[in-house]
Amino acid sequence: MELFATKLRDRTPEIPNLAEIRAIAQQHRATLVQYAQGGDRQLYIWVIKPDGTIRFHKTDLGNQSLETRLQATRDALNVRGRASIAIVKTQVSPTPPPTGENNLRSLHKLLIDPIAADLPTNPEEQVIFLPQGPLFFVPFAALEDAEGKALIDRHTLSVAPAIQALALTDRAQQNTKQGAGPALIVGNPTMPTFTNLVLPPLPGAEKEAKAIAPLLATQALVGGGATKAVVLRQMLEARVIHLATHGLLDTVRGEVPGAIALAPSNAQDDGLLSAGEIAELQLKADLVVLSACSTGKGDLTGDGVVGLSRSLFLAGVPTVVVSLWDVSDDSTALLMTAFYRHLAQKKLNKAQALRQAMLTTRLKYPDPKLWAAFNLLGEFD
Repeated sequence: MELFATKLRDRTPEIPNLAEIRAIAQQHRATLVQYAQGGDRQLYIWVIKPDGTIRFHKTDLGNQSLETRLQATRDALNVRGRASIAIVKTQVSPTPPPTGENNLRSLHKLLIDPIAADLPTNPEEQVIFLPQGPLFFVPFAALEDAEGKALIDRHTLSVAPAIQALALTDRAQQNTKQGAGPALIVGNPTMPTFTNLVLPPLPGAEKEAKAIAPLLATQALVGGGATKAVVLRQMLEARVIHLATHGLLDTVRGEVPGAIALAPSNAQDDGLLSAGEIAELQLKADLVVLSACSTGKGDLTGDGVVGLSRSLFLAGVPTVVVSLWDVSDDSTALLMTAFYRHLAQKKLNKAQALRQAMLTTRLKYPDPKLWAAFNLLGEFD
């Protein structure tokens, strides 16, 4: 934890001033949306447009706290909250159960309606949300307006844990040479033991990895071949890293919360790649996808979420795709293959590709919990 904190201080830019925030919006050619709570009853929203224009809005939270509203939405969607071990569910029927529609509309009314007129009208233009505290876990893509339109229908979205994270990923993109090695695709490693429990296998994740690998001109590492030692070696040169395995939310070896489950290779190698270990790497990947369960979670701090995603930023990765809740094998495999197909065509940026993949997945799996779990963090180009 101390090593991580030291690296965090060394690598994290100072909090930008107003002129710098305007410059970030212009540089990214994006509309920034910054949220902050003003006590228990007020929500402050700043919209920074690509031309530097800033709009301020204030809205009343009423009698329900943000935490209560968000938990009600997650309960209605029937998605899991934070747990010691996150386990992917399998064999989900395309037939949608009740979806928490009213909750999604309630959040849209609170978070989006006040700023709707300030958002771009072109759905291909970028909107970057800068949430605070529990708002980081809002499934922005699935929020519905009064007409039943999801936000992903109208906008291309990404999320940053804090304004500093955008500056951090800018610097990562400028300073990191893209990996010359093949893409690294990991699916369903031989599972390690955690807290005296052998993690259950994920056959759907293996299927996902094998389906994605040809799209990236590589072979997937699965089973006993996906050891921590092998994965670490390939991570250092890979241009794209896709990890379809368990994501642990607990603290591992006294470091920051979060770890990726890989195959152990010997008695000294437990197979757990911790967030602290990731932060100490110098990665060349342009994109890392954590297609695991609840990988976007971590400890909430004043400047964002400390966990796997932040560790990857510190390791030099400009773009990370993470999940906000437990994801299903079937819908995730469809979403991820669509995502990589769009990227391979090189007609869309990463955020646009994820948007199109969500829209495609929603046609077969209308329930938001099956298509809206993933957030793109950092650079979208």
